Amino acid sequence: MQGMNPSRPQRLRAATALLLAVALSLTGCASTDIGVGYYWQSVTGHLRLMNAARPVSDWVADPQTPAALKERLLLAQRMRAFAVTELGLPDNASYHRYADLQRRAAVYNVVAAPALSLTLHTWCFPVAGCVGYRGYFSEANAQSFARTLPDTLEVAVYPVPAYSTLGWMNWAGGDPLLNTFIGYPEGELARLLFHELAHQVVYVQDDTMFNESFATAVERLGGARWLAQEASGSARETYQAFDARRQQFRSLTRAVREQLQAIYADTQAADDEKLRRKAEVMATLRRDYDALKTSWGGFAGYDAWMARANNATLGTQAAYDELVPGFMVLFEREGRDFNRFYDSVRALASQPKEARQAALKQLKAESTALPTQTASP
Repeated sequence: MQGMNPSRPQRLRAATALLLAVALSLTGCASTDIGVGYYWQSVTGHLRLMNAARPVSDWVADPQTPAALKERLLLAQRMRAFAVTELGLPDNASYHRYADLQRRAAVYNVVAAPALSLTLHTWCFPVAGCVGYRGYFSEANAQSFARTLPDTLEVAVYPVPAYSTLGWMNWAGGDPLLNTFIGYPEGELARLLFHELAHQVVYVQDDTMFNESFATAVERLGGARWLAQEASGSARETYQAFDARRQQFRSLTRAVREQLQAIYADTQAADDEKLRRKAEVMATLRRDYDALKTSWGGFAGYDAWMARANNATLGTQAAYDELVPGFMVLFEREGRDFNRFYDSVRALASQPKEARQAALKQLKAESTALPTQTASP
């Protein structure tokens, strides 16, 4: 009977009600500026995403599914199996279903930072803890919220192709594959899946930099292994061209972050002087980017990022990059064994925030000895 064997939509609706109730009951540990409306859009937005998802096998069997999409879904399933057998990532319900959201992003993140700092403003939530972003399922809602933030903050809104529920929703079908990233080049698709699955291995409340740098390390290591063992020659060539541009861009913005951090830390300079020097650095960044783009033959893949470049976007980039070299050294120390690596990361995660970040920064000094393939962004 239906009442004794509820359908999947019914289970998801029940999950939505439960998640909302839990979220609202825990708002004592959340930011005071986050109200019921925000949690409602979060829970109902995720419910719509989950309801749109169907098993990959259904999509493949459906004669209406385009052949190109079937091919990508089957490729993603091979990557999913590889993640388990080769990278020690979780074998669960995530990424065995697919949803077409009919939009370009899964969510839209709002990030903010002070005018003279790359430290991200944080918002605190149940389960996830304090993070340096605030996500919306509607771009209009994200932009609307961004406009409410104080003028003392530099703000940016950017599209996010995927997000992780940290394994909490695997009982209801897990995180699905999405149209927002299924068409990525093979190497990038593998990296994204490995990154999001890594969040289900280790996640620490209130430490965005640790979480994102760890997941970025896993995506780079796993992506390199996939390309070496499973990808075709053409896929490797496509990735190498894409990654060469990315490394050049990351090198450019990394240098800018270092310059800005030095300016902001200068205790002898007045704020007006810091702002003047900051403006010069940002103007140089744009000129250098134009030159880099010319050398790429006009490739415009980073134009959107540059259009919103500010302390918030640079601070967000740092969260994904800053501790990666330390994680890479740790992987080497553990004999390039993913399970031993994860155990060491869990041990780090059990330490206080300052201690674990200091340990990773100490390891970073050894990163120059790493093989090029494992250390590439």
